Amino acid sequence: MKREHFVKVVEEALDSLPQEFRSRIRNVAVLVEDVPPIQPSSPQSEQQRRLLLGVFHGVPTTKKSIFDLPSGPDHIVLYQKNIEAVCSSEAEVREQIRLTVIHELGHYFGLDEEQLKDV
Repeated sequence: MKREHFVKVVEEALDSLPQEFRSRIRNVAVLVEDVPPIQPSSPQSEQQRRLLLGVFHGVPTTKKSIFDLPSGPDHIVLYQKNIEAVCSSEAEVREQIRLTVIHELGHYFGLDEEQLKDV
């Protein structure tokens, strides 16, 4: 999938979030990169199960304070090649983008991995 189309799908995923969540997202950039800086090397079948699809960089809203010094925006990075590697169709890519965006926004809202499994 071309990067421009991938980014458009990411924007659609963000726009499809319920308004109550979108209205609480502040100062978060969503970026797209091909792969993480350090990609684990392992057999293809094992690698597909363990590929990093996205990551949240920043301070969760539950840990922020009005006394914190201003910093750059928090950001979410989606890894296009990894998402495409675990999907076999455009429909699967769209759904995986949606799930990954929701997962990383969960971290932004302060949820840990265990809590996100319940969501």
